[in-house]
Amino acid sequence: MRRAPPRFLVNTAAIELWPASLCRLRSNADARAIAAAEHVLRRKRDGRVLAAVGPGGLVPLLPALWREPGLEAAIAALDVLQARDPAASALARGTLPGDAVHADNAAMGLADDYAASSGLRFHEEPRLLAFAGRDRYHRALWLLTPAARAWRAMRAAALQDGVMLEAISGFRSHLYQRGIFERKFARGLSLDAILRVNAAPGHSEHHSGCAVDIGTPGDRPAEEGFEATAAFAWLRRRAADFGFTMSYPRDNPHGITYEPWHWCWLSPANA
Repeated sequence: MRRAPPRFLVNTAAIELWPASLCRLRSNADARAIAAAEHVLRRKRDGRVLAAVGPGGLVPLLPALWREPGLEAAIAALDVLQARDPAASALARGTLPGDAVHADNAAMGLADDYAASSGLRFHEEPRLLAFAGRDRYHRALWLLTPAARAWRAMRAAALQDGVMLEAISGFRSHLYQRGIFERKFARGLSLDAILRVNAAPGHSEHHSGCAVDIGTPGDRPAEEGFEATAAFAWLRRRAADFGFTMSYPRDNPHGITYEPWHWCWLSPANA
């Protein structure tokens, strides 16, 4: 049986380029527009699909596409997606500059010494991520290519032992993390209260493409009760065999509440 070719997300500052087959569409009009498309351009801030890209070129899916911030960089990135092997390109080893998120964090009131005081390093976003399957909600799960391989292998090994591991969340952009903070500010939470449960934008391991929030069928996602499941017990025994470690155990030095569901693949560069 012939193996399906790998699928990649090419990441730019404001727009992501996805394989069209993995895009979840919100309207019949969009679905018709990308039926024959190979890729789509997706706004990072809100997930809006901006355009379809097929043999006939770029098909705008919203008015005034040409005024969309970041469009020029996204169009330039199409060359990588259309290359024979984007994973072998220099893009696979590249990251996006983090200047914008540093400025946003300062405006939000984040202390200059946050990284040093919390021990949470800054993670630039990868320029290229690999499709690692679907999460619990049938969304595309994106990880660094080696982390995606490790996740698939670990999930298969657990299944052989009768344990089902589900991904709850994988890669998240700086803009997505900023949105979490904005929604919590709107609910009246203080910055200090948010930082007890969420890393500041740029400092979440999810930005690295190496972190996976893990659950199991029948268990509520991202809750401490996960530690009582067979899935958690299996991870404690076997996750290290696949390069994964639990990032936020009880009484961790980062000031983050206990997260038995959050596991990170440690590349040689991150170990």
